[in-house]
Amino acid sequence: MNTWSRIALGTVATGAATLAYAVGIERRHWTLREATLPVLAADARPLRLLHVSDLHLTPGQRSKIRWVSELASLEPDLVINTGDNLAHTAAVPGVLAALGPLLERPGAFVFGSNDYYGPTPKNPARYLRRGDTRRVHGEKLPWTDLRAAFREHGWLDATHARHHLTVDGRTIAIAGVDDPHLNLDRYPRISGHDDAADLRLGLTHSPEPRVLDGFAADGCDLVLAGHTHGGQLRIPGYGAVVTNCGIDRSRARGASRWGSHTRLHVSAGLGTSPYAPVRFACPPEATLLTLVPRPVTSTAGRDTPASAGRSVG
Repeated sequence: MNTWSRIALGTVATGAATLAYAVGIERRHWTLREATLPVLAADARPLRLLHVSDLHLTPGQRSKIRWVSELASLEPDLVINTGDNLAHTAAVPGVLAALGPLLERPGAFVFGSNDYYGPTPKNPARYLRRGDTRRVHGEKLPWTDLRAAFREHGWLDATHARHHLTVDGRTIAIAGVDDPHLNLDRYPRISGHDDAADLRLGLTHSPEPRVLDGFAADGCDLVLAGHTHGGQLRIPGYGAVVTNCGIDRSRARGASRWGSHTRLHVSAGLGTSPYAPVRFACPPEATLLTLVPRPVTSTAGRDTPASAGRSVG
């Protein structure tokens, strides 16, 4: 065997091993990330917020359902769900089994495109082409059933709505938009600054800059989003290849600033499309955010980067 043949064979073997890892191991490597964000007023007590997104659940995903249900043991003060829970017409019972224990905690949600429409086979190369905005919708999903169940348990539907929620004696203002990925967002419906709240949260499934700019202009303390899957495929030392939305690659996963006041947290999510069941250097995740007071001066501290923490359960 000559040198070029050995190189070719080695390349094929490496590619096959990487694909096997991405499909068979990493996409089921459920990870709890933890981060500390300074978004509260001075002297405020810390607040623990669990951010869950992009379950993309299909029937039979028992490992994912079990792991998510065990997150309730963290006893968060507040749970935020930023959409794309469903990936199958029969997935609602599984989502409720996964999130059921968390529905006993105060919570709020917005939906994403894959709550409204099922996944379809797509050419993966489309995600690498910037500016490709074509939408191919699958069958309609039972999102109204899921919304009814969430609301019945007390979670707030923040879709084009503004709410006030009392958590641990603090008033939290929550506002959200419908999915910008489908161009359903109508930010003027929820615009406005809320001076009475101790914490102002903005919710959106896809972190499109036009929506983030609106939240920042209204003095939102923290915006929570999903959709990007953290890039889903990340290159070590480079990061996400694409974001599938308008934000830059550096914000595809974790915490960052958006303007001088607003913090943004983008969850890499817990699932994938059934037609692209791979993750590499980007394990499925939920994030426990500890919200703490802002530093007294602008140089007193920085956001703690989200990092993989302990397993739950």
